[in-house]
Amino acid sequence: MSVSLATELGARRLLVAAGQAPSVFNTQPWRFRVVRGEFVELFADHDRWLRISDPRGRNQYVSCGAALFNLRLAVRTAGRRPVVWLLPSPEEEPELLAAVRMGGSLPVPDEYRALYDLIPVRRTSRRPFADRVLPRAVRAGLRQAARREGAGLVFLDRHVTDDMLDYAAIAEEQLARDHDYRAELAAWTMPGARYDGLPGYVHGPRPLRDPAPVRDFGRQEGTARFEERPQLAVLTTIGDRPDDWLRAGQALQRVLLVAAGLGVSASFLNQPLDLRDMRGRRDPRHRRGHPQMIIRFGYGLPVARSPRRPAGELEAT
Repeated sequence: MSVSLATELGARRLLVAAGQAPSVFNTQPWRFRVVRGEFVELFADHDRWLRISDPRGRNQYVSCGAALFNLRLAVRTAGRRPVVWLLPSPEEEPELLAAVRMGGSLPVPDEYRALYDLIPVRRTSRRPFADRVLPRAVRAGLRQAARREGAGLVFLDRHVTDDMLDYAAIAEEQLARDHDYRAELAAWTMPGARYDGLPGYVHGPRPLRDPAPVRDFGRQEGTARFEERPQLAVLTTIGDRPDDWLRAGQALQRVLLVAAGLGVSASFLNQPLDLRDMRGRRDPRHRRGHPQMIIRFGYGLPVARSPRRPAGELEAT
């Protein structure tokens, strides 16, 4: 059934889908504006920008890119073609990250319906995964999902994974020495933190061994044995500019939804990237692109959903 943005129900359907995207520290740093019943505009919500750990705004753009993918998917499954402009007015409206127009009517393939139905199913899991290797076909499917959004997904071999875990542990130790970083982290992830009425954060157990395959948010729920061989992949883009970050976010969400459909769980290990951004470093150009996300994949048990902002709070004025 084709949905029109001119109706409150049609607009709300799109905003609810977009608002369920993953975001750094569950900040949900986006707002949306419906224009003349024809466009949906996506804005960066700078009240939710992590100014200490994300000084370039890269993580915010990646998060908003994930919301943009959900928005595109909601339009497509409403029987319309999404026409997307990235950064349509960077000089006049720098917070305007994308505009999506409801294009002509199109039939909805089963693939898109399946991905849309997975939006509320997808979770970020900070709990142990089984000691079970992702089959080659599953890895190929996840790489293909990234390529369809103009990004790459590089699975790390055993030795590079060990190095990455060490890098993450070193970066986390250095980040923990920064008082402002610790305060910002606690403001968004500690119990009792409330921003715009959004309570709480979903944590996981503390690993029994080091280096840990999950991030330390300063509070764990008990201890647990994590998988012996974590399976890590790096999401990359050819460039490292704001439009690349938005593409990375769209690729990330497509990858995560495809993973959810295959029964694969995921979490993130981005401490090395955050430390890089905080120190103003730039990666040397590499044939595989610039790293934007470090993702841990595996097979885990179902986990709780992170709190979500009500759809009414997502509309920009």
